[in-house]
Amino acid sequence: MVDRAKLSSSLLLFCSALMTGPVFAQLDLSGTWTPQYQEDLDERIPGPALVDYLGIPINAAARQWALSYDEDRLGLPEHQCQVHTAAYIYRGPLQLRIWEERDPQTQDLVAIRQYTSTYEQNRTIYMDGRPHPPEYAAHTWMGFSTGKWEGNILTVYTTHLKQGWHRRNGIPSSDKITLVEHFIRHDNHLTHVSVVTDPIYLTEPLIKSEDYLLNASSGGNWLWPCEYVEELPGHDNTKVPSFMPGENPFTHEFADNHHIPVDAALGGAETMYPEYMKKLKSTAK
Repeated sequence: MVDRAKLSSSLLLFCSALMTGPVFAQLDLSGTWTPQYQEDLDERIPGPALVDYLGIPINAAARQWALSYDEDRLGLPEHQCQVHTAAYIYRGPLQLRIWEERDPQTQDLVAIRQYTSTYEQNRTIYMDGRPHPPEYAAHTWMGFSTGKWEGNILTVYTTHLKQGWHRRNGIPSSDKITLVEHFIRHDNHLTHVSVVTDPIYLTEPLIKSEDYLLNASSGGNWLWPCEYVEELPGHDNTKVPSFMPGENPFTHEFADNHHIPVDAALGGAETMYPEYMKKLKSTAK
């Protein structure tokens, strides 16, 4: 004879376990993703104009670094294959492959792996709750990343990144930055939102976003082996291309082409907000 009281109790315990156990509604981001460039096209494909710092919350130190930047620097052997950090690499042309790594016994999600065709970068986002390493641990191009699901949004926190740039025209990013990312999938559409905090070169967090479409084929240029070549024949390799303070010949170029004051082109948090338009209009009078 069935003991209804025990059966009811067992069912209640089973239902409780289901409700308190892992959430299985999380999305799977696995696949090959191709970026869309309807957003920030000029910056992401041909590259930003020189001395265009508009809309970036840089401080005086970052501005001085950027104004001393000579694009010929990237022609030096030690800089030709310099990788974009995880805080910037999603901005440019690339193919992005995502897959899951699960424990072979429990099938628990251990990590989400990413391969980026640009500079052939492998990135691991740990999902098993492990802590970040101490500050003295090695800094790398992809850094150390941990992730968690917030509903159907994958939120990733990254530390231990090398020095890179916030914009590919000389605006530097320090090796002290922290990166928070949100990967948001809607059907075959993926939105990537990044929030960079840089205590050395930014006065406010810098927020950017990009969009991707799921690519049904696995085609694309997945390998980009960077090779050093002689890009600056006759250059004195004891000197790093740069400009001394006040000597950058491109300071006015972007501003003049777009008929805005040079102060606007030099960026800063103020230039990020719509209210800055009023200042531009009053300056133009």
